[in-house]
Amino acid sequence: MTTKTPSSTLPKVPFWRDPVKRGIVFQVAALLVVGFVSYYLFSNTQANLARQNIATGFDFLAKEAAFEIGESPIAYSAADTYRKALLVGALNTIKVAFLGIIITTILGTIIGIARLSHNWLVAKLSAWFIELMQNIPVLLQLFFWYALFYEAFPAPRQALNPIPGVFLCNRGLIFGIPEAHAAHSLMAWALLVAVALWWGLARWAHKRQDATGKPFPAHRLGLLLCLLLPALVWLGYGAPTAMDLPVLRGFNFIGGLTVSPEFAALLIGLVLYTSAFVAEIVRAGIQSVSRGQVEAAMAIGLRPGQVLHLVILPQALRVIIPPLTSQMLNLTKNSSLAVAIGYPDFVAVANTTINQTGQAIEGVALIMVVYLFFSLSTSVIMNWYNKKMALVER
Repeated sequence: MTTKTPSSTLPKVPFWRDPVKRGIVFQVAALLVVGFVSYYLFSNTQANLARQNIATGFDFLAKEAAFEIGESPIAYSAADTYRKALLVGALNTIKVAFLGIIITTILGTIIGIARLSHNWLVAKLSAWFIELMQNIPVLLQLFFWYALFYEAFPAPRQALNPIPGVFLCNRGLIFGIPEAHAAHSLMAWALLVAVALWWGLARWAHKRQDATGKPFPAHRLGLLLCLLLPALVWLGYGAPTAMDLPVLRGFNFIGGLTVSPEFAALLIGLVLYTSAFVAEIVRAGIQSVSRGQVEAAMAIGLRPGQVLHLVILPQALRVIIPPLTSQMLNLTKNSSLAVAIGYPDFVAVANTTINQTGQAIEGVALIMVVYLFFSLSTSVIMNWYNKKMALVER
């Protein structure tokens, strides 16, 4: 028969040898050190700002900006506030990041698949593209494309005119667009409705095929809807065809739509650089799929395109999506290099604001918050898609 030793007779462990108590002491000490350092930095910053008569806070956002912005997706003038100027910069960043992510994903996927081609020339060209773009810093690529646009193309008076209404010069690509009309906004809404119907139709077709094994041409019908619904709205408003064409006035063109050299250089540089990394991600994802899956698909009579679309890519996506998310974030953050070639993104506008107001801390804080928001938004969307594509154990 065993007897339990009373807890009061057990030797007490000193607190410095107790891992729980020791951990609490270390955490409290670390918290005190962080608090002291934060208080010192804050008080020192406040004292320096007061000595230099620099105001703190974000009241400057309501003041007149007094500077122009070369490109703006919304109406803006120098008489507007700093708040609106920063909004223009953020929209410019969103524009280049959104287009860059879409084009990079498409181009990187194509190059990654081509890298595995049985055609020697296609595979080698893809490999050379990847090696070249990955090993040239993205900033140098931006400088190259920016210089190319200004050196390779003539002045506006000697602009190239390959197609009527389209001009190419060192001011960018200028082309005609439809004149403003009430039908255009309704056409956009019709296109959104068609895309929603396409999505619902694709879901229904997928469930139907799982249940019956019979395929349904949902994507062909969805594409037809995207063309048909806006066309019906356009015809319903009398088929307006008036165009706003660019016209040379003095030393530049007026009218139409202009794709500036700064925007084009930034977009091309970011897309080519990032797509090289995306291509390697796609290649690795495809190679992660067992060869037996491909052989089994070919054995039941699937064509090569069907094997890629129905068998390889759905399985490879589970490997591709996580690193692809990182490349999307890199492209968005690398867009801040636009300041080097004069594109008015958020960093460029914020730097101008800091130089005029002296609100350096607030300006840098806004840059951090905006890019944090862009990164977290991209991560949330891609993590949702990654979870959607993940295998569900039964």
